[in-house]
Amino acid sequence: MMRLHAKSSIAAVLVCALLTSAVACAQQTMSNQDRQLFMEILRTAHSEVQKHYYDPKFGGLDWDARYRQFTDAMANARSRGQAFHLVGAYLAGLKDSHTYFIPPDRVNHLELGYQLSLVGDDCFVTQIRPKTDAESKLHIGDQVLTLNGYTVERSDFFDLLFAVQVLEPQQTLRLGLKSPDGSQRMADVDSIVIPGRMLIDLTPSSEFDRPDMERQIEMEEHLLRARLVEFGDVAILKLPEFFFDMDAVDRIMKRAGKDRALILDLRGNPGGSAETLKWVVGSLFDHDVKISDRLGRKPAKPLIAKAQKDAFAGKLIVLVDGGSASASELLARVVQLEHRGTILGDKTAGAVMESDVFAESSGVNTVVLYGFSVTAFDLVMADGKSLEKVGVTPDETILPTGADLAAGRDPVLARAAQLVGVKLDAAEAGKMFPFEWMPLKR
Repeated sequence: MMRLHAKSSIAAVLVCALLTSAVACAQQTMSNQDRQLFMEILRTAHSEVQKHYYDPKFGGLDWDARYRQFTDAMANARSRGQAFHLVGAYLAGLKDSHTYFIPPDRVNHLELGYQLSLVGDDCFVTQIRPKTDAESKLHIGDQVLTLNGYTVERSDFFDLLFAVQVLEPQQTLRLGLKSPDGSQRMADVDSIVIPGRMLIDLTPSSEFDRPDMERQIEMEEHLLRARLVEFGDVAILKLPEFFFDMDAVDRIMKRAGKDRALILDLRGNPGGSAETLKWVVGSLFDHDVKISDRLGRKPAKPLIAKAQKDAFAGKLIVLVDGGSASASELLARVVQLEHRGTILGDKTAGAVMESDVFAESSGVNTVVLYGFSVTAFDLVMADGKSLEKVGVTPDETILPTGADLAAGRDPVLARAAQLVGVKLDAAEAGKMFPFEWMPLKR
């Protein structure tokens, strides 16, 4: 399946793809066996990109010379954590949002206990899990100035989170914070440790592990469900991602199809399936729409959304923010280019490519699973431009303040409601789609 899914939500990929494999704590000293494993991982990364990357010139990067450089560095790596970072950095040299390392799963998982989100060029604490260390040290609406000593900037926000959450999870992170009242402080916040086991039994006869995994997948599907709220003849639809079947899209759009207006909330949506995107776009237009051309090593058909029967014909408003990536950005830009509706919110992530995921393994008796996402196509819109590293600029930029976040206000949704004639203040809008945490039990 071709994916329009940015690196920002790689954890969702890891859950289903890597549950059968585990490695010990990333900070442990490297053994010879470890070093051989990471040499193989680096070699496989080099090969998969060389064979499949959309640009045979690698953006002007000497791919073979870079491989030799990182092979030498890997020979001197002192820990597994450093080795994970080397593989990640090797691929990061392409500066491509959809080409990255999917590392082996770890025995023990770490959960931050809070969520960080971009608002304009700044980063804020936007959610805090109850009964955690974060609850006693952080406040929703705090601006995060530094993370482990690194200045938090929009340009490398997702790479920084990827490093501390995926490549080398940190049990304690030091945050430099600025409160809504302007005061500044430092906080050392402990992550939540979720104990695991070295071996996981996913065979059909498994009494515990397989049912636990199936329950976890069901819970994730529930948390990532589409949610629809109606105010008379106005529908507000929140899509957390683009991974659901076409029947689900049809049911949702059939229900909303009779409404006068639709507010489509894509904030925080990292993308998903190209097929789901085409189906959603086709449900919003009365004619076929070319989403983008696909530029790769070989000629490829463009992404075309076929108009669906009884497509929604009313007024359309799309909400986006700095966490809206890939497929979300494509939909928002198509709406702009086709003059189909209004885009409100914040500038999107600028992470728009199409990729394939390659699952890899190493070992015989004990198998280590890992993988790579490799960009297969650049996506060029009808105006001849790519959204990669550019993003979508809303027709009307609306940024919640730290005080808005702290008070649970949503001025973006409130403004959208105003534009379609619905009376909804920012405080009421903030309660529309309550945040739901994934249960911690693994």
